[in-house]
Amino acid sequence: MRTQDKSYIYYKGASPNTRVALSQKNKIYSKPYGSSKILQIGVVSSFSYNESRNISPVRGVGFGDRLQDLVPSVTEPVNISMNRTLLYTSSIAQEVGYKGGSDGIVRSLRHHKWPFDIRSELVFSELVMNTDYNDMDPSFKSKSFATDSDQMAGNNIGGGVLAIITMLHTCWFSSLSVNFTSDNSTVAEDANAVAMDITDGVTSIIEYNDLLESGNNPFNGDKAYAGWYKQS
Repeated sequence: MRTQDKSYIYYKGASPNTRVALSQKNKIYSKPYGSSKILQIGVVSSFSYNESRNISPVRGVGFGDRLQDLVPSVTEPVNISMNRTLLYTSSIAQEVGYKGGSDGIVRSLRHHKWPFDIRSELVFSELVMNTDYNDMDPSFKSKSFATDSDQMAGNNIGGGVLAIITMLHTCWFSSLSVNFTSDNSTVAEDANAVAMDITDGVTSIIEYNDLLESGNNPFNGDKAYAGWYKQS
C-alpha cells in the first residue's frame, strides 16, 4: 500500500479518444490505509453503482382504469459493486482505509468501525474537449466539471484534463468475498457497499435542497418541457 505510487502495477497508460465513454477513462479513488490523500484504486475489473425508488400510482374511484398521477417514493441507498484482483499487500479493505491484510488485524465486516468515501472520475476524451466542450457556456463548465486530480498537462489541450466527478459518501461494505479456484490461479475479490449520499463532488451539499434546478421545470422559461405540466 505504501509503495503504490512506485509499483509497476499502478503505472498508467494511454487510452483511446472517442465520443463514447470508455471504462479505461473511469478512475476510482479512495483513501487507503496509511495514506493522507486519496489514491486511485488499481486492478479493478468492474465497478458499478445503482439506486432505485418505487413509483406509486394514484387512481380515483369511479374514473375507470385511469392513472391520475405518479408519485415518487423515497430513494433507496446507493448500491455499489466492485470486483478487484487481490494483491498480497493490497486488498479492497485496505484500499478504502481499513487496517487489514498485510497492514493489520482487520479481517471481518465486524471490524469496520468507520465508513469511507469513493470518488469516481470519468475523464473527458480530448476529442470531445477540442470540439463540444469549447462551445459550452462557461458557467456550465465550472458547475458541472472539475479538473481531474490525477492528470498531467501533457495533452493536446495544453492543460489539465476535465472529468465528470461522482462522489459516493459515507459508504459501508454490505458484503465481501474472496474466491480461490483450482482452475484459475488469479484470486478475485467481490465487494458490495451501500452509500448514504451521492453528489457531483463540486457543488456544496447545502445546494442539494428543495430549490435544486434539475431540469424539466415548466416555469424556467423553456417551453419545450411545459407540455406534461399542462396535461396534469
